[in-house]
Amino acid sequence: MNNTAYPNDTSASAQLSAAPMCRQLADLVSARLSEEGLYETEIPGLNLFRADAPTSCMSTVYEPSLCVIAQGRETVQLGDREIVYGALSYMVSSVDLPVNKLVIDASPENPFLAVKINIDPAEVAELVLQLGDTAHVSESIDSPNSACGMCVAPVDLGILDAMTRLVRLLDSPADARVLAPLIQREIVYRALVGEMGSRMRDFASVDSQSHRIFQVISILKERFDEPLRVGQLAEDVNMSESALYHSFKQVTCMSPLQFQKKLRLHEARLLMLKEGLEASTASYRVGYESPSQFSREYSRMFGAPPRTDMIKLRGEPRISMPA
Repeated sequence: MNNTAYPNDTSASAQLSAAPMCRQLADLVSARLSEEGLYETEIPGLNLFRADAPTSCMSTVYEPSLCVIAQGRETVQLGDREIVYGALSYMVSSVDLPVNKLVIDASPENPFLAVKINIDPAEVAELVLQLGDTAHVSESIDSPNSACGMCVAPVDLGILDAMTRLVRLLDSPADARVLAPLIQREIVYRALVGEMGSRMRDFASVDSQSHRIFQVISILKERFDEPLRVGQLAEDVNMSESALYHSFKQVTCMSPLQFQKKLRLHEARLLMLKEGLEASTASYRVGYESPSQFSREYSRMFGAPPRTDMIKLRGEPRISMPA
């Protein structure tokens, strides 16, 4: 880890200090990406994104991750909640979440540029145990949405510095093999002792409601093609049905049924795009019994019927299907 001391300061002066650091990170990302799109890098778990203009709505499933926007702004729609964030802020997703997103501030002269790392929940739990109860944690987010599985906070100088060092390692593959995992761990550590740390800790704590919802989401991911049985889900994680509904809505901003539907539609879209399946075949594979219902819900979510959507996706650059 870097020895430079960066207190978890999100004051106005810290934001002024962060501006040139964001500019530096933007220059690094821009130099590596000459075309628009979401790109997996040679460093496992590190992704770079570029858009040269505002985008149409893109549907994707966020895995547990931390994202820093170096330049521009985007809107993320999570269930009934809209999150707008840009440079000088960062976002953490503590669980898998189906979202709609669109870039709202980008141009060829000033493209939207972002860096995202995947977060391993097991590593978060390990760090929480290592930190114990004595670690200094910044004042946590206090808002009606503080229980949400996706939160935004003012940029942390330590995270920004570490993310910059991580992107620089792309030019030194030999160093990256050793140092990249350490810097990624440092980023997770800095998030844990920062403004969103208490939320991340909740999802790692086996006795918390948030962790139980994390388990429910894991079950839904594995069994999304099976009929939804909320009673069985509640029993699996030792919750009442009413408590599960309430906590699930707090974390995901949607009901379990809505969540499952989005997972099914995303999976069907990937099957059609990557395996060339017909819409009816894909719909049965993900658990739909009625192709017509599948087509209606698909059109409602993605803005076009399956066949039309596939033609559009296959003819557009890779920006259309973020991972």
